[in-house]
Amino acid sequence: MDAVTDSPSLDVSGLAFAYPDGHQALFGVDFTVARGERVALLGPNGAGKTTLVLHLNGILTGGAGTVTVAGLPVGKRHMAEIRRRVGIVFQDPDDQLFMPTVREDVAFGPAAAGMKGAELEQRVRTALELVGMADFADRPPHHLSFGQRRRVAVATVLAMEPEILVLDEPSSNLDPASRRELADILRSLDVTVLMVTHDLPYALELCPRSLILSEGVIAADGATGELLSDDVLMRAHRLELPFGFDPRSVTMGA
Repeated sequence: MDAVTDSPSLDVSGLAFAYPDGHQALFGVDFTVARGERVALLGPNGAGKTTLVLHLNGILTGGAGTVTVAGLPVGKRHMAEIRRRVGIVFQDPDDQLFMPTVREDVAFGPAAAGMKGAELEQRVRTALELVGMADFADRPPHHLSFGQRRRVAVATVLAMEPEILVLDEPSSNLDPASRRELADILRSLDVTVLMVTHDLPYALELCPRSLILSEGVIAADGATGELLSDDVLMRAHRLELPFGFDPRSVTMGA
């Protein structure tokens, strides 16, 4: 088990993929994410971000190259374990919440994996506590605010004790308070985070490192503040900061 523990959370090497209609989305993607890192995946629409994310837990396969999660190659042999280790939180929480209560939604994954009784109850309680939603366990998800539903969606993934948490546009449609609450939660988690986002200030706030995916390749990989401060790089890859936002003036938190 030590060999797996010492492996990076994510290692992508030479990943290339074309859809059946011939559209090539990825042209040879290479990057590594170490255990416990928080990394933002940035890029314009059509850059291949979604295609890349769907390779991380084997939803898409059959291209060239390799994806390895905690030392395990993504493929048929390890698929159940890979899907446990790679938790994807989709942009719309309603894609992940479908049970009558919050508790049942969070219990769904571990229960499907065979967990039951007191162990299952504890797993659900822990996941809800991590996102500050323990008091809402018996509520129907559709009675919650959008921000609360997104936190429950994160809890459904955390209940599987993943190696890496992949978040698709986590700040979208959140009011400023919900946005800050989610940022505090994500900073507190002991898990590797890969965050796909167009929200560049949020990337700067949460992720010390960023990757820019552009036209199916990694065009840049470095400290988030440095990438966002490089005007030529940003323009070249159709990335725009909000009006008046200067990444050089932001003091990074932990």
